[in-house]
Amino acid sequence: MTTLPDPVPLMGCPYKSNPYPLYERMREAGPVHRVLFPSGVQAWLVTGYDAAHAALNDDRLGKNHDRGNDRWRARASIMPEPQHSQLQAHLLHQDPPVHTRMRRFVTDAFTPRRIEQLRPRFQELADAAVDALPETGPADLVSGFAARFPFQVLAEVIGLPPELADRFDRDWGKVVQPVGPTDPGRPLYEARLHGLQSYIADVVAHKRHHWDDDLLSRLVVARDRRELAQEELDSMIFQLLVAGQEPVTNQITTALIALFRNPEQLARLRDDPDLLPRAVEELLRYDSAFELTTWRFFDKDSDLHGTGVPAGDSVIVSLCAANRDPVRFPDPDTLDLDRTPNPHLAFGHGIHFCPGAALARAELQIALGTLLARLPGLHLAIADEDIEWIPAVLGRGTNQLPVGYDRRL
Repeated sequence: MTTLPDPVPLMGCPYKSNPYPLYERMREAGPVHRVLFPSGVQAWLVTGYDAAHAALNDDRLGKNHDRGNDRWRARASIMPEPQHSQLQAHLLHQDPPVHTRMRRFVTDAFTPRRIEQLRPRFQELADAAVDALPETGPADLVSGFAARFPFQVLAEVIGLPPELADRFDRDWGKVVQPVGPTDPGRPLYEARLHGLQSYIADVVAHKRHHWDDDLLSRLVVARDRRELAQEELDSMIFQLLVAGQEPVTNQITTALIALFRNPEQLARLRDDPDLLPRAVEELLRYDSAFELTTWRFFDKDSDLHGTGVPAGDSVIVSLCAANRDPVRFPDPDTLDLDRTPNPHLAFGHGIHFCPGAALARAELQIALGTLLARLPGLHLAIADEDIEWIPAVLGRGTNQLPVGYDRRL
């Protein structure tokens, strides 16, 4: 086995198209490695399942950016002020007791019981999105379905009115993809940031004057009652709009690509829709749209599974590497729709477990079930090696997914 570089670079098209061979080498060499991101940020990456599970539940590791040291801050805090302070105070960057206080405002909107009640409406939205596709292929399933359906569902769940939902520019979601201060794309990045910030202000103003019994209205009321600070309100709406859609869009694409690469499993799922709940769990494990977690930090020099990590250095967990660990998942590189149990970490674990997990599961089941049932002969319309994976640091997915199909039912 070749020696791994130090730090291990996590960048480039071969890595983004298939990171799993590198993750396998890293797991075999040990659970923790220093890595280098395209922005120049160095971090400590946790790769094995047991080590990842422990890190996600390690109360020594905090998420607040104030814990980051100057070395991390010089390259990682790329969102300029004042936006960084105004939009980065959301749940992913908070520790208890602030995290506990803020999370209680969102949990009721995403309970499994409420999501089940909304399933018929979600199915209507999925069918309407398929109705808008061409009668025969080819079609781009990202722009035609995977980017539309999750946002329409999210709007229903959080109470975003149609006139505001229609104004949302998916391009704004790219503000979570790092663009350094000297990057030629920086002006476009900052324009997206300002556009999104103005949109959030419009959402708040609308809900303040058109209150309803929905999540967005309740968050605005909480701000007016001073139960939330203004930057907490804006950041939570930012998180809902971006994290509530883009990962599901990406997960639909990674799931479809996995099925296209395993046509016998695709045929099984098409012929037996009862397999969908278990199949979605396996597709989440097999290639998760949340490839890496966001930053965590020790507040003092600490040991992490035998590796010394300085205070304020960033620690990141590779959910994809953990989900392919053969110690936990037999034959992990095989897509097995019958796999059970399947304790994957696609939604994280511990206090930062994704609050929208039940919603994402329902969306994926409905999306895949609808596409396979209504687009017979669904197949990838380009060569596998021509799939263009998004260059996002933390996520996996594609910006386009050209497909063919016999007809639209």
